[in-house]
Amino acid sequence: MATILQKIAEIESEMARTQKNKATSHHLGSLKAKLAKLRRELIEPKGGGAAKPGDGFDVAKTGDARIGFVGFPSVGKSTLLSNLAGVYSEVAAYEFTTLTTVPGVIRYKGAKIQLLDLPGIIEGAKDGKGRGKQVIAVARTCNLILLVLDVLKPLHHKKLIEKELEGFGIRLNKNPPNISLRRKEKGGINLTTTCAQSTLDSDYVKTILGEYRICNADITLREDVTEDDLIDVIEGNRVYVPCIYVLNKIDQISIEELDILYKVPHTVPISAHHKWNFDDLLEKIWTYLALVRIYTKPKGQLPDYTAPVVLQESRTTVEDFCNQIHKSIMKQFKNALVWGGSVKHQPQKVGREHELMDEDVVQIIKKV
Repeated sequence: MATILQKIAEIESEMARTQKNKATSHHLGSLKAKLAKLRRELIEPKGGGAAKPGDGFDVAKTGDARIGFVGFPSVGKSTLLSNLAGVYSEVAAYEFTTLTTVPGVIRYKGAKIQLLDLPGIIEGAKDGKGRGKQVIAVARTCNLILLVLDVLKPLHHKKLIEKELEGFGIRLNKNPPNISLRRKEKGGINLTTTCAQSTLDSDYVKTILGEYRICNADITLREDVTEDDLIDVIEGNRVYVPCIYVLNKIDQISIEELDILYKVPHTVPISAHHKWNFDDLLEKIWTYLALVRIYTKPKGQLPDYTAPVVLQESRTTVEDFCNQIHKSIMKQFKNALVWGGSVKHQPQKVGREHELMDEDVVQIIKKV
């Protein structure tokens, strides 16, 4: 393990010493590719793979969404977790096998949301220590990350934690790069660009691909991308997770400073201790999770508004809705009646491909 860490340290040192300019850009790109490969080796040792079940960090996924809390000690993360869970908790605890604190599942707008504390990310994960890799594996399964920061020293901590997460393939508040890469057996490297590129040219792309021993591929760049974006696509194991920066301890700053904080993107200022601004935080969490609630209506009865079926915004067809309830429903499915924003008529008969909207009401009609 030490040798991989030494190689990483050497490359990072060389990158720090190298002046950034046009002449050195290809060299730096090559170093970044080498670094990405070494980091991958650190997370997934050859023949070892990721953490195995039973390694002490298996957190059963429960509820409709999972939120990971990350932050340094003493920023008020524990207070925020316990107060949120205390105020909104439906279940105080449930069975899990974990080394971290799990306050439980909160219920908000009808959805059950799991809260996970992820301290290991900033306790030596980057050095591949013990549970660090396992904690990272759990972080990668989160639908949203809350990065809890002390409002008096937010930038320093933010950069350190972001670097840690970035190093393990977690991309915060970013979309996957619009790059298609198709490997082939012969024909060399064919690069197509649909817009002007400020960083990459044909030679630079070939330099990076060369590090991965890719000699034959068709590549299309559909937006202005960087060498980091290209490396992410080649690595193919990145996860793109929304993130909210929670700035805690606002009782220690002035109203003027608070006004400035409110203008920072992806940010919610709070006081975990005084339970200030929890409503704003929960509303932002709801927006970033992008969940869709669908209410069921048994034939001849009123809709059940107490327990919605909760779907991810990217999977909202009638078929997704049926599968969420039970996989067997589609075998008997004939069509569905839908009331709500996704249909013109109330109700309207629809098929399995129909896209549902938040707070639609659905009645399933089975084959006779």
